[in-house]
Amino acid sequence: MNIKQIAKAAGVSVATVSRVLNHPENVAPATRERIQKIIDEEEYTPNWFAQGLNFNRTKTTGVIVPHMMTPMYMELVSGIEEVARPKGFITFLCNVERDPKMEKEYVEQLMTRKVDGIILMSSALEEKYITMIQKEKIPVVLIGESIAANRFNSVNVDCRAGAVEMVAHLVEVGHRIIALLKGRDPQRETEEMRLGYQNVLRANGIPVDKKKWIREVENTIEGGYIGMKRMLTVDAPDAVFCTSDEIAYGAMEALKDSGCMIPDDVAVAGFGNNRMSNLIDPKLTTVELPYRKMGIYGARVLFDLIEGETPGKDPRHILLQSRLRIRRSCGHQERIGEMF
Repeated sequence: MNIKQIAKAAGVSVATVSRVLNHPENVAPATRERIQKIIDEEEYTPNWFAQGLNFNRTKTTGVIVPHMMTPMYMELVSGIEEVARPKGFITFLCNVERDPKMEKEYVEQLMTRKVDGIILMSSALEEKYITMIQKEKIPVVLIGESIAANRFNSVNVDCRAGAVEMVAHLVEVGHRIIALLKGRDPQRETEEMRLGYQNVLRANGIPVDKKKWIREVENTIEGGYIGMKRMLTVDAPDAVFCTSDEIAYGAMEALKDSGCMIPDDVAVAGFGNNRMSNLIDPKLTTVELPYRKMGIYGARVLFDLIEGETPGKDPRHILLQSRLRIRRSCGHQERIGEMF
């Protein structure tokens, strides 16, 4: 039975049945009960897509994820779902494997499906492409660094400030030769961390030897392992700051395999505070990023746009702060702030 047949059986118009399905408070109680009884008896289920077209709302959002296997993105998605689910929205999750071409294809698919809004994480899309999405009356929010973040609604973390706080702590506990293992992506975020790292060293009169102590690596455990191994063939630093926890895990394994004690010989610090960072031995000193909160804020901005504000007008920029998590891997004897 379809909606027209229900209307005929109840002796009402199709519009009245539609109001019972979408805004029952606007229908007289007796009429509403009569229609609802027929719907229940026939086990009628509305076609969500057709219903969405009628009301210019599909109750769906699209989320573009750079890499599904990266824990931080799953934390972000969890925060988005926390906001979307109570509103009755379904989230389409699209994994683009850090491929800009695939990202564009997924965005086009989401637009075809008439989603009500799109969240792009660490997007590689150019400004003109995001503008094109908004011209289709689809709100867009960017989470994480993006080449177009300044022109659109965005949620981000001050990565440079987080790096400054971490490297300053390493200097404070006595480390002077501090190396940097810098991930290749997200490019803008890791570049901000490099700048923060260099600023702290220079402020403390420590020379910045880019050739010897800064290495760019893949943002993976394997990348950290290889980068640390290569660095050790030249010399061993007092400490190494890694732009992700995954890189730090690999660096720690490389140090252990080379006979170095952590933190006695080389201290290690990461960035991100993944769940494993509190379980490995020694526990990893790291910068905690509010991933779930980023997802929550990003979703709130998106739904503000969906529910009333004009997409693309007066973009909002939310900048969240990181938090230092001091554990045993950095060599701080008191281990202030350690989480067990």
